[in-house]
Amino acid sequence: MLACEGLTLGPRLQDVSLHLEPGLTVAVVGPNGAGKSTLLQVLAGLLHAEGHIRWDGRELARIPFLERGRTLAWLGQESHAEFAFPVRDVVAQGRHAWGDDDAGVDDAMATLDLQDLARRPVTELSGGERRRVFLARALATQAPIQLWDEPTSNLDVRHSLEVMALAKRLAEAGGTLVVTLHDLRQAFRFDRVAVLDHGRLVGFGKPHEVLTKDLIRSVFRVEATFVESLVLELPEGSGSAL
Repeated sequence: MLACEGLTLGPRLQDVSLHLEPGLTVAVVGPNGAGKSTLLQVLAGLLHAEGHIRWDGRELARIPFLERGRTLAWLGQESHAEFAFPVRDVVAQGRHAWGDDDAGVDDAMATLDLQDLARRPVTELSGGERRRVFLARALATQAPIQLWDEPTSNLDVRHSLEVMALAKRLAEAGGTLVVTLHDLRQAFRFDRVAVLDHGRLVGFGKPHEVLTKDLIRSVFRVEATFVESLVLELPEGSGSAL
């Protein structure tokens, strides 16, 4: 179980507590500046906040660095590349905590449909292609906890759906997926949704129970109407690598 209790970081996070069982996909939603990215960075150990973060009862901060790298993977919101490393080398960075073990690198690249780009410098890729490269790097860690900040940004419709399907499969295998989103419609594909507003957790539970008209009006300052609309799904037997 991944548990955080009383996470506080100035106004950015205010007494946030969550208990996340293995096998769950969790969407974190909220307006700009609500604290979504900050929460993921704190859970990843990139920012220090007051409170406690525990993985299977152990304080995350006390888990040795390399073991933590095998336990938890983080995908940041930005997909900028500073150096012209080949795509496969970037994905292989996800195996750093395992030493020289490249197990899972080719599988991660196949999963994100990157085989044809393996030798291309990452700096020459489109924003969507780079997004898939950095997601493959997180996937290559084979860490049971995956923290993805806006994983579908810059992706086309099909790749966005495939990333959502990938999150489901990782959870079904026993992983814990925590994903920030801007699109509330995508949040309904997740097992749980956490709603942040001005650094506070104002809702947590099953999407249909949490994302009510009243909450959406209060947090997002818009009126919501639940009607039949266009629904896009991956076709059965599509043969997608994802």
